[in-house]
Amino acid sequence: MEQAISAFLLAFPALFSIINPLGGAIIFHDVAGEQSVAQKHRLAKRVATYSFFVMISALLAGTYILNFFGISMNALRIAGGLVVSVRAYEMLNAPDNTAKRKQKDAAPVSAASDEDIASYAFFPLTLPFTTGPGTIAVTISLATGRPDNFSQAWIFYAGEAMAVLANAVVIWACYSASDRMVRVLGHSGQMIVSRMVAFLLLGVGVQIAITGLVPVLHQALAG
Repeated sequence: MEQAISAFLLAFPALFSIINPLGGAIIFHDVAGEQSVAQKHRLAKRVATYSFFVMISALLAGTYILNFFGISMNALRIAGGLVVSVRAYEMLNAPDNTAKRKQKDAAPVSAASDEDIASYAFFPLTLPFTTGPGTIAVTISLATGRPDNFSQAWIFYAGEAMAVLANAVVIWACYSASDRMVRVLGHSGQMIVSRMVAFLLLGVGVQIAITGLVPVLHQALAG
């Protein structure tokens, strides 16, 4: 149980930071602005569901795909930590640029039928705006921390799967409440939230990189 809790406590903030559902809700509001409230709620539910399956697939299968290509666990941890850290640094220094670029790429969708909602719920709202390449890389990096012992590995995966599920629920909640969030936060509030999330993300990225770097240094010094 302690191992599952530790895996959850590492995975949840890491995924939350890279997903940034609060910032994503602002983009969601702009893209789905002409939909009815009921349609927005259905759209938010679909995006959260698709996001869950994207993350859980990366969590369970990502490391095996990397093993097929001969990429070591520690190499992925270091690379993933660097990617997350660079992403966080960019967010800290220019948090508006990323949001504006995404808003520019995601043209607002006019009033649509339920079939149309299903089609654009996955692209572009799930991929790449909610759980894009950065989220997938972080999820795979987190999976590399699994123990070698099978009985402990499934407990580890259970903890991280719960973190994935919790983030999917947060995505649904934030996107469903996007109208209210935009009104309450305002521009200054959005900036504050973005910087806080970016700082947390920077710490997570450094921690992931250290987890992979320490074994490599030990091996090098021992050799």
